[in-house]
Amino acid sequence: MMLVPTHHFRDIERKPEYLQPEQCIPPPDPGPVGTMWFIRDGCGIACAIVTWFLVLYAEFVVLFVMLIPSRDYVYSVINGILFNLLAFLALASHCRAMLTDPGAVPKGNATKEFIESLQLKPGQVVYKCPKCCSIKPDRAHHCSVCKRCIRKMDHHCPWVNNCVGENNQKYFVLFTMYIALISLHALIMVGFHFLHCFEEDWTKCSSFSPPTTVILLILLCFEGLLFLIFTSVMFGTQVHSICTDETGIERLKRKHQPREHRGSWKAVEEAFGGAFSLNWFNPFSGPCHPAPLSDEDWVRQVADTNTETEEQSEDRKEDSVEVTDE
Repeated sequence: MMLVPTHHFRDIERKPEYLQPEQCIPPPDPGPVGTMWFIRDGCGIACAIVTWFLVLYAEFVVLFVMLIPSRDYVYSVINGILFNLLAFLALASHCRAMLTDPGAVPKGNATKEFIESLQLKPGQVVYKCPKCCSIKPDRAHHCSVCKRCIRKMDHHCPWVNNCVGENNQKYFVLFTMYIALISLHALIMVGFHFLHCFEEDWTKCSSFSPPTTVILLILLCFEGLLFLIFTSVMFGTQVHSICTDETGIERLKRKHQPREHRGSWKAVEEAFGGAFSLNWFNPFSGPCHPAPLSDEDWVRQVADTNTETEEQSEDRKEDSVEVTDE
């Protein structure tokens, strides 16, 4: 968990009694080890299914309309292998982004017993999310869809039916990158196929009738262009966030406030899983994180970094703005 200076805006509760721990239920029992993370959101599930459908549609058109009917076997084999490899990596990245815990904070731990066990010193500050009754670290934000506080939450993406946070940002970046690449590859192949069909008889350049072939290619061209633009923008935004060590929510909170960027190459290496290597592009290789702390340890760590006087608290509270993550 990365801690940042106090100029990061947030709603503060200066004393343990402000937490109102009596209103929180005890923490739920942890699930079985290895329990899969999955958000039961109808809109997100529908978007994830549409994502897979669109990739499989592109796969169908590329293989059965353009490559298999082609008489240039070298062209078909090379492009078929390349397109299928990129599609596999895109879908694998999508699954990892969707099924990986993005960095959820333990839920319901702001109980009276837990707070008393911390033995906080006078002046130490801890923060509570009133929506999920969790004591959360700095840079954690509540997601109304996941119904959890997420560490370094960038945004909730319905296309992966999950938040993009500390633990799965790499997979989301790879997903956007591979979707952009297969979209560009499909557009290039559609262009060559149209040129080939214009030069020869349309009945010989596809297994389908000419009208069907044209419709399938136009739909693929529209899909490829749309997703090339969308995923390229998302890829650039996410890489910029990692390089500057600033999430999308933090950018919105300080839209009109100057900020010193503290990003570094180390932050990029942590996000992508170590020193630069092919593992950066591998969706089955995770990001680098230090050994996880216990609940008591990370709460004490956050409290120690947020020790401040009453005057400092009032100044920061007056200057802060309330921004919801919903």
